[in-house]
Amino acid sequence: MITPSKSALTLSLLAALSLLFIAQAPALADTGSTKSYTGTLATSESTFQTTVKIGGGDDILLQSFSFGGGNPANGGMVSGGGTAPEVSVFDVTGEIVTDGMGNPYGTSIALDNYPTFNGCTLGQAAAPVIGGVPQCGDVAMSLDDLAAGTYLIVLSDALYLPNALFDNGNLSEGFTDLTGGQFCNLEINGVACPNTSGAYALDVTTVTPSVAAPEPASWFLLGTGLLALCLKRRHVSSQHAA
Repeated sequence: MITPSKSALTLSLLAALSLLFIAQAPALADTGSTKSYTGTLATSESTFQTTVKIGGGDDILLQSFSFGGGNPANGGMVSGGGTAPEVSVFDVTGEIVTDGMGNPYGTSIALDNYPTFNGCTLGQAAAPVIGGVPQCGDVAMSLDDLAAGTYLIVLSDALYLPNALFDNGNLSEGFTDLTGGQFCNLEINGVACPNTSGAYALDVTTVTPSVAAPEPASWFLLGTGLLALCLKRRHVSSQHAA
């Protein structure tokens, strides 16, 4: 015969098993926050800089709106017509951040890597028409699973380029100035860039990925394990009683 205490244990384990099948953990959503920055660069050799502090494994998302316009997270509306920005990300020591293949997180419409960070917030069809062709000039950048710490974000004109871009170096190396004293001083689709304002708009979003809840199969394996343990204890107790 099973003693009352072991019988109670059996009932408790069976109840726990039932709850595992009935209850399901709610889906967890990523959490994050966004800061919107707007302003005007004083000259084509000026920069806007801001920092963001994150925890380990967090992501940083950057989106500019100055060239083609759009809707920043602060609820405003940017009409576009501002400078085509160069956006780069540096760590707390000033070293430019790179991806797993050594490519720097920095770009502008004037650089070969721009298609990777093309940032038409309103879609290609709604981009400004330059030289008869819709043209994106904003930047969208996603940095995933970063180490904890403080990161520096630098925004400048598309032709005012951090030298760190060219050697995966440090912000202290300064800038290469190809602006000629003008904003967006380049040809796009065969015509001069019309965006001669130094206005900028940038959203900086930090995201903390959620921790995935166990799958139903995991709950099932855990529950069956508890049931097997329960039955084994009952079998042993019966043998002792005999």
